[in-house]
Amino acid sequence: MTRRTAWPQPQLPARSTLALALLAALLASGTALASPGAATREAGTAPASASARTSPGSDGSDAENAVYDPFSAFGLVDDDAGDAPPAYRDRIIAPDKLAPLPPDEDDDDALSGPPRAFHLEAIAHRTRFGGERSLEFGLGFGGYRDTSDLGAISADALLFHSDRDRDDGQRLRGTATLWQRGLQMPGGWSLDNGLGVLNTPMPDLLRDQYRFILPTVPMVGASTDWRQRESGLRVQAGIGRGGTYQGSRLNGFEIGDGSVFTAAAQWRWSPRMDGAVDVLLTDGRIVPDNQGLPEFQNGRTRALFTGHRWNGTRDSLQLNLLASDGNGDSAAGLWLDARSDRGGFVHRYGLFHLEPDLAWGAWPINNDVRGGYYRLDYNRARWSWNMALDRIDSVSGDGFDGWYGNGYVRYQASPRLGYGGGLTARQSGRDGSDDSAQTLQLFVDRLSDWGQTRLQYDRAHDSGGADSWQFLLDHALRMREGSRLSVSAGFGELARDRDGSSRTATLAAYGGFDLTDTFSVDGSVRWVRSSGADDSRGTDLNLGWRWRIASRWALLGNLIESRGSRRSPFVLDPITNQPVFETLPHDRSIFLSLRYDYRAGQPRGVIGGPPNSATGDIVGTIFLDENGDGVRGASERPAANITVLLDGRFSAKTDDQGRFRFERVAVGTHDLLVIPDNLPLPWVIEDERGNPRVQVEVRKDATVDIGAVRQR
Repeated sequence: MTRRTAWPQPQLPARSTLALALLAALLASGTALASPGAATREAGTAPASASARTSPGSDGSDAENAVYDPFSAFGLVDDDAGDAPPAYRDRIIAPDKLAPLPPDEDDDDALSGPPRAFHLEAIAHRTRFGGERSLEFGLGFGGYRDTSDLGAISADALLFHSDRDRDDGQRLRGTATLWQRGLQMPGGWSLDNGLGVLNTPMPDLLRDQYRFILPTVPMVGASTDWRQRESGLRVQAGIGRGGTYQGSRLNGFEIGDGSVFTAAAQWRWSPRMDGAVDVLLTDGRIVPDNQGLPEFQNGRTRALFTGHRWNGTRDSLQLNLLASDGNGDSAAGLWLDARSDRGGFVHRYGLFHLEPDLAWGAWPINNDVRGGYYRLDYNRARWSWNMALDRIDSVSGDGFDGWYGNGYVRYQASPRLGYGGGLTARQSGRDGSDDSAQTLQLFVDRLSDWGQTRLQYDRAHDSGGADSWQFLLDHALRMREGSRLSVSAGFGELARDRDGSSRTATLAAYGGFDLTDTFSVDGSVRWVRSSGADDSRGTDLNLGWRWRIASRWALLGNLIESRGSRRSPFVLDPITNQPVFETLPHDRSIFLSLRYDYRAGQPRGVIGGPPNSATGDIVGTIFLDENGDGVRGASERPAANITVLLDGRFSAKTDDQGRFRFERVAVGTHDLLVIPDNLPLPWVIEDERGNPRVQVEVRKDATVDIGAVRQR
């Protein structure tokens, strides 16, 4: 007789009920959006999709005779609507039927002079983190001004009063940063200067690492960056006090007890050979506290990092050397990275030897490892696949010894269908022990009239008998411009340790809608239910709204509730810096802001364009792309506090939902550059993703989503 497991009936508490209600609201709010032809119907003319569904002889009462169209109701694009186009008819709207244009908010003075903008915010924030409650009030300021003599000047500041207990009660906190970018100097030099809360500079040659990543150090101080493009010479320096970013919605900077100093240079040995060196002196180390949050501790580190790269037509080779002395523990590291391009194949291979106690600045880095790696990538036509193999040994004999490998393949069967999978394995053993693990991933991607769907299956197993598996269904709906919606559902069994496993079900939604011309919502909600060894219920909610109450005035709000997260059991890389495997305290907060925005000036012309060209906006998000498909799924997290540069002159930071925006951008092609200084490890932004080129059109939003991925 088959024994069946009796599943408990879910008893939803008020918080879970609220989350599910918000999830339903996000799904249903699309129905309130008018179809793309709504403005035309108001003017007295039916759109083609509606007129094709009205009965013969209709007198124009489209609402009474039209057949329900789910694509229009949700603001979706109907690809099949164009399969049988109706006969062409001239659609001339009488002048007296034209809707009036919105009033122009820019006066004559605002349309003159260089591009400039600023904003002011009055902020209130109430939060509960674990068992601690706090109330914060503050003022925010930000802006920029483009000048012909001093380059582009930008500023960002936040000052607020907090009564958090872990901040010693009543006190003022905040951040302030001033940047000067693109200052042209004699001799072909270009200069960038920073003052306030920033990160230590680092030459591109040393920052752009493939297998081992060295983070920059957050500090309050000053930095300078001199570049001479013709010779390839670049000189950088920074000095200040180290510290950590603290807070969720109101992000203050906690200054540590130690100082930070760095000096770096990059130069060109020859047309095919570059070199760089960086000296970093820090007092203090950043370690996780008992809640998994970063904490600054005393400790001294002196480090020297140098790299040299040879670039051929199809090959490149880079040698990296790092030496450090921290609290009397001296160590050295060497790694060699090579790349070869052969048609559709890209080969990457290297060797590494990193001694124990190797350090770089305040953050922990990989150490006590030696070995080699090989990567092979292939992209051509319908096929995309890669494979990796690492041999890793502990220098001291106390760490990981063994093999690590993975493979990934994807086949695009048709423009609408793709499928593939991946396999990862880790094998280690010492003194007769067996420490091995494997993961398997299978997926199918389907593009339909309703959007893009992914069905994914993951499975993990280790030598201790811990087994995990999950099914995930993720769907990004095709929406009209200005709207987006993704939903996902998952079910599986996750083994958090060797003592047992938990059945887990998840529901999530992520989206944004312009409900009216003046009111928009944007947010995500995730509900989790676990039963078994880790019997728990959880809700993650991040809901933001923006209400334009008057010209240049807006009321913004944000509601956040989070019960923390745990490291995924499907990540096996033994030399990747993983986040602390720990459940974070319950976090709930509400944020309100009254904001004033002022923008003025003629936009700077683009290459080949007039100096007084028309403008549009660039809007985007940065997120943690769990499955690497480049599409933000409902269950994928945003990346906050990441700097994005526009044309190397103007900067913006992502908010707590990973959003950034550039307004009044000149029509034409522009380059974005993501500075991943505050991106959590082990996430990285690959070169092709972190430097996208964006085309801006007149009075339109150019949208770009940038996904950070884990190293394979």
